[in-house]
Amino acid sequence: MSTLITCRHVDFGYENHDAVVDLSMEVDEGDYLCVVGANGSGKSTLVKGLLGLIKPMKGELTVAEELRRTGIGYLPQQTAAQKDFPASVYEVVLSGTLSRSAAQSSGDGGTKKGTLAARLRPFYSPEEKRLAASCMEKLGISELKNHCYRELSGGQQQRVLIARALCATSRMLILDEPITGLDPSAIQDFYRLVRRLNRDEGVTILMVTHDVAGVVSQANRILHLQQRVVFFGKPEEYRRTAAGRRYLGGEDR
Repeated sequence: MSTLITCRHVDFGYENHDAVVDLSMEVDEGDYLCVVGANGSGKSTLVKGLLGLIKPMKGELTVAEELRRTGIGYLPQQTAAQKDFPASVYEVVLSGTLSRSAAQSSGDGGTKKGTLAARLRPFYSPEEKRLAASCMEKLGISELKNHCYRELSGGQQQRVLIARALCATSRMLILDEPITGLDPSAIQDFYRLVRRLNRDEGVTILMVTHDVAGVVSQANRILHLQQRVVFFGKPEEYRRTAAGRRYLGGEDR
């Protein structure tokens, strides 16, 4: 099992403010890592750092060459405007291939050049169309191909967005508060879907969530942030810590 991302005493932040301090952790191939913590604990900043949107202020961040080539699929928190996006399911999923093209082109002259080249292409290739169809099939949304995205339920929209992210890369997905706004049934369906992608498809998952109780039985690793690392390790170990008992409604709450 190879290591995809390594952080060694890393600080992430903005100007003179460190939002994440002295972070040391690894994300291994096949991991299902859940990042938990209170609002303002640095979770969103960590995601930006791992996606390369901000650089470490201190420490060492190492990303495997394989992941540099393929990129990371990203499912951000949805805004109201995004939920109302007037495009077909197929169009939304197919657009994920642009990120794959940008990542593959970036070795020739940087990410910006690759992204521009991808956007200027006048049509999608047969291979990209086959990839989109395959991702929709994996997510069980092939029959929704011609439906308007904004007319779907919240759970269906999340499936569409994951299919789109898988069109960008099938190596690793970062999911940022993906169950926000979903009803309990849709949440459980979403967890089953992510678990299947992780176990059966070999997709490495990093999920940021407030639903600690819901994910502690899903993940193989927990990262609890409060600017600094409160805990990083296995879920069964997390349950025995003071922070874990407090978040899971145990005796220290």
